[in-house]
Amino acid sequence: MSALTIGPHLVQPPVVLAPMAGITNAPFRTLCREFSGGKGLFVSEMITTRALVERNEKTMQLIHFDETEKPRSIQLYGVDPATVGKAVRMIAEEDLADHIDLNFGCPVPKVTRKGGGSALPYKRNLLRAILKEAVSGAGDLPVTMKMRKGIDDDHITFLDAGRIAVEEGVTAIALHGRTAAEHYGGTADWDAIARLKEHVPEIPVLGNGDIWSADDALRMVRETGVDGVVVGRGCLGRPWLFADLVAAFEGREERVRPTLRVVADAMVRHASLLGEWYGKGGADRRSSVEGGGGRREGESRGVIDFRKHVAWYLKGFAVGGELRKRLATTSSLEELRSGLDELDLDQGWPAGADGPRGRTSGNGRVVLPDGWLKDPWDCAGVSEDAELDTSGG
Repeated sequence: MSALTIGPHLVQPPVVLAPMAGITNAPFRTLCREFSGGKGLFVSEMITTRALVERNEKTMQLIHFDETEKPRSIQLYGVDPATVGKAVRMIAEEDLADHIDLNFGCPVPKVTRKGGGSALPYKRNLLRAILKEAVSGAGDLPVTMKMRKGIDDDHITFLDAGRIAVEEGVTAIALHGRTAAEHYGGTADWDAIARLKEHVPEIPVLGNGDIWSADDALRMVRETGVDGVVVGRGCLGRPWLFADLVAAFEGREERVRPTLRVVADAMVRHASLLGEWYGKGGADRRSSVEGGGGRREGESRGVIDFRKHVAWYLKGFAVGGELRKRLATTSSLEELRSGLDELDLDQGWPAGADGPRGRTSGNGRVVLPDGWLKDPWDCAGVSEDAELDTSGG
């Protein structure tokens, strides 16, 4: 495939790490880039425009990029056009990033009840106003957007939203082939992704949903004609998936099938990176105390944050229930390494471990502001008061 063009940036292979709250922080992005050889595009956690404009301390730490991250990619969430415009201009004027992605796909209630995320494209005029402010404020920075099919099967918005995006100068669009009501359940609708590609041939379209392996990514490209893929849950506990994706898009057949020993080393590396990040004040200044005490506190917080990744890394491997529980409650690198050493580390990659991981359930109901569905054009009642004041989802 040709390189994916995002403004002045060429992304080859055309693979993007999806923003995931509490997951795609700087340490995880570093690990994924290490496996990919630096190839691909890796997007930050969701940053709320209000928190950025107000220079919220946690938010300012979340937008810190390692010097090896090029291009630097920030995903923004916002509901109020004026606040979105201020945030984008701040990023451009202060050189905080090289690429801005706008979140119109998040289905979680605390976002949709404010009219944000996957609820917002239903209000066509509001979507247009936000995109206009973002693109005009970004200057030379490319602006992209990620969205879902719509709120539910009765309120599908992706074709209208795609056309509005083209008209307002958005550089590329990523579509998750589910509605907000489907959350992460069922099967992603790749036919909808193909329809969007046909509908907006002027700009690149990326597909997202049910990419669990590199071969899934190739199949999506073949079946939909998209210009690239966005990978989210498929890389949970498998940062080496990006090595597979690079190989697949470069036409090579090799795939990473690590032994448990290699997986264990990756787990310790991941937890170590988190500890270093927290020790430097990553996402929270309380852990930036100078000296050995600060480093120990950072290590502990890093290992505690890593706990949620343990089950993903160990999926399919023979691990006793008691030891699995102990590994998911460790508080130090030594304790984590010691527990892993109790396993049969010569186990090969288990059959079926490439399948679905992370959240797989549907939601069925989308929490929306009162009267949200009465008029797809009226934006009354949507203001800066609807903006969330914290980042990270």
